[in-house]
Formats: sequence, C-alpha cells, structure tokens
Amino acid sequence: MSGLRVLGRATSINVRKVLWTSVELGLEMIREDVDVTTDTFRVLNPNAMMPVLIDATATADHDAGTPFSMWESNSICRYLAHREGRIDLLPDEPRRRALVEMWMDWQGGELNNSWRYAFMATVRKSSLHQDPAQIDAGVANWNRHMAMLDAQLVRSGGPFVLGATFTLADVVLGLSAHRWRAAPIAHAALPAVEDWLGRLLERPGFAAHGPAAGP
Repeated sequence: MSGLRVLGRATSINVRKVLWTSVELGLEMIREDVDVTTDTFRVLNPNAMMPVLIDATATADHDAGTPFSMWESNSICRYLAHREGRIDLLPDEPRRRALVEMWMDWQGGELNNSWRYAFMATVRKSSLHQDPAQIDAGVANWNRHMAMLDAQLVRSGGPFVLGATFTLADVVLGLSAHRWRAAPIAHAALPAVEDWLGRLLERPGFAAHGPAAGP
C-alpha cells in the first residue's frame, strides 16, 4: 500500500494529471470523490478546488499526527516524482529541471486560460459562455497556444516535449492537448502535436486517463 489518496472527480483534467503520474511512477493511488464546498474540504484546500493529495506516509509540518496534504495539480505531480526519486520525469540538473517546470507552468497558466471560454461553450455547453464572438476568439487563442507547443515539439527534435526523454511536461501538456483535440472546434493543422499524441497513447497512463476519461 502506498498510502496515497487523491480527492477529486475522475473527469477532472487536474485529477487525471495526478493519476497518470502515479501510473508512470508505479504507485497505487486511491481516488475519492469529494464535495469541495464543505468546511472539511476547505481545511485541506481553501480554494475549494480539486485535486488534493493526501500522503499518509508523511506528516504535516505543523502537526505530527496529521497526514501530509497538498493542492495544485502540477505541484502534486512534482512532489510525487521527487518523492520517488524519478529524475527522468523531473530532472535534478538545474537547467533541465527549469525547462520542465517552465512548460508545466505555461500549461497551468497560459494554455489553460486560452481554452477556458471555448471549452465551456463547446464541450460543457455552458449557458453563460455562448457569445459567438467570444467563442471564435477563444478558439483562435486556443489554436494559437497549441501552435506554440507544436513549434516546441519540432524544435526539440522529439519524440517528447523536451527531446528524447519523457518528463512531467509531457503529462500535463498531453492532457491539455488531448482536450484541444477532442473539443468540437476548428483545429489548426499541427502535425507535430498529432504525432506526439499518437506516441503518448502507447503509455498506459495516458491511455487510461487521457482519451478513455473524456475531453
């Protein structure tokens, strides 16, 4: 038993990052649904957002009797990789590590924000996101950001985001790229992204927590 739990719904892209990372690390991760509006959950994450990781094998700094917990999906993935000593996924060489974290941070900020309106409109069918002009602008912005990823894959020489070695950058960007590909929008022609997504499907973690889990 690994003593690891992730709180959050199975369809959440951020929960799926943690689940895929766990597969890459060979860790048993128990996923639990949770009501993020409760006071109990807000103690774990005051943002009231999923996921939250609970590691029963470690204790919180402020209370030796409390299991260690943390939020922010990309930080959770980094923690797990470091916990397991996987310097292939998260290098210890400063420059290499900085590049992995740079692309992870870009995914969590710039790329995620680029698709928000268009995704809510076209996939979630949100009644609050149905302005045609904003949808068109959102799709264009989403494609523009994905083109940046396509250019990086060409520049790195592949087969992965940072070259020859699969890293956490591929995990977090792979799920975002799958979401882009699965959305019912006009897609830019990005052959490097398409080839890369095909290679990712060969990895059991992406096969289980990427396309099989939804957009």
